[in-house]
Amino acid sequence: MALSSTVYVFDIRLADADRNIFETLSLRVARHPSESEAYLLTRVLAYCLEYTEGLTFSNGGLSDPDEPALAVRDLTGALQRWIEIGTPDAARLHKASKSAPRVVVYAHKDVEAWLARIAGERIHRADKIQVFAVDLEFLAALTIRLVRRMAFDLSVAEGTLYVSLGDETLTGAIVLRALGKST
Repeated sequence: MALSSTVYVFDIRLADADRNIFETLSLRVARHPSESEAYLLTRVLAYCLEYTEGLTFSNGGLSDPDEPALAVRDLTGALQRWIEIGTPDAARLHKASKSAPRVVVYAHKDVEAWLARIAGERIHRADKIQVFAVDLEFLAALTIRLVRRMAFDLSVAEGTLYVSLGDETLTGAIVLRALGKST
């Protein structure tokens, strides 16, 4: 018997000073049985950090390997932004870069080992791919506070995230890393 997804509800007051975006988001996010809590939270953070009109969650990387974890499509349905979570292989990044004008990766694991592993691999427009390393201690602190229905404030200023959960504030950085040379 197949395991079913678990639905999490996030009510987030987003104040992204870096992009001048101030929104209240209500997200219902299905957590696939094979998905870790850190992956789920990184998807939610990526959604907030990439928030724009047309942004959607997909089954990419979990149920549908041909789709990104998050995507932005224009009104014609053309893919404009391919957003990956984790440490995708070089072939997936190559495909993503050929499929969308903008490719972004939010890494929730050891980004150094991953970058070393894919260094020198053939990746279309590798120098244009943005890789953001999520602060692992920050993510671990947020993960232990994860509940099925969660409300918090997320403030972003100069690449630093501030998550306010009641009387407590967690702070962590999102660091832009270079992927490598283009092919």
